Amino acid sequence: MHWQSDIKAARDRIAGYVRRTPVMEMQIEGLSHPVALKLELAQHTGSFKPRGAFNTLLSSDVPEGGIVAASGGNHGAAVAYAANRLGHKARIYVPEIAGPSKIALIERTGADLVVVEGKYFDALKAARAYEAETGAIQIHAYDLNTTVAGQGTVMLEWEEQGLEADTVLIAVGGGGLIGGAIAWVNGRRQVVAIEPEECPSLHDALEAGEPVETKAGGIAANALGPRQIGDICFGLAQAQSIQSILVSDDEIIEAQNLLWREARILTEPAGAAAMAALTSGAYKPAPDEHVAVLICGGNIAPDPLA
Repeated sequence: MHWQSDIKAARDRIAGYVRRTPVMEMQIEGLSHPVALKLELAQHTGSFKPRGAFNTLLSSDVPEGGIVAASGGNHGAAVAYAANRLGHKARIYVPEIAGPSKIALIERTGADLVVVEGKYFDALKAARAYEAETGAIQIHAYDLNTTVAGQGTVMLEWEEQGLEADTVLIAVGGGGLIGGAIAWVNGRRQVVAIEPEECPSLHDALEAGEPVETKAGGIAANALGPRQIGDICFGLAQAQSIQSILVSDDEIIEAQNLLWREARILTEPAGAAAMAALTSGAYKPAPDEHVAVLICGGNIAPDPLA
């Protein structure tokens, strides 16, 4: 893979289909420098996911059978939105733990939605069966080169917006977002993986030396709980010796509360996980270190205005 050129091509390909999301700074008690934030919760469908969805669809020949995707919620909403925007039919499989707000978000796109018992891998199994039966193209949530390149446009865009941080903290589920960030940054600044203690897919893989099945529970499971890290992310993370830090559900909730109290940013647990590493002290910056946090999603449940 030529990640740098692929991510630049993705940026050009999806221009006009995705939003250039805002950035800001936030002072956190105890830190010597303000924390830079990028608000991907302001992206279409409330997360970074449309970047990868549009890049994959715009670089693929969509068959008559249409599109199929499995998702904990955010990826399904993004694929459904992109399919609708591009005039393709889509079948989306989500597990019950996706929750009512993310299910409603997908339904509003007009996609054919199927809710299955279990967790993400149960939805993925159903999506693969539909793919085999109909010939639909499967848009993987994180372990696809075009998906990872699309997600890498977040970091490219952030640098275009003047990012000066030494270190960027990014939440990890299946690894599409952080994989794209690692691929784009390519060692020019430090990228740190932040994971819930109940969804430690990358952490456990790095310890084992290979992707392994792990637990997928807790309050962020519908976004960060695929049970096994993607091969693409694992390869990139291992090659660059990426550090993974774990945070508790209580620490994530406190970070959610802080973001709302101090900046009126309303984010889902997955979106607050990276911030939780700072507010809990799980990640301690050096005295002169400039830190950035990627706020990856805002599809809180229940929807406060539903």
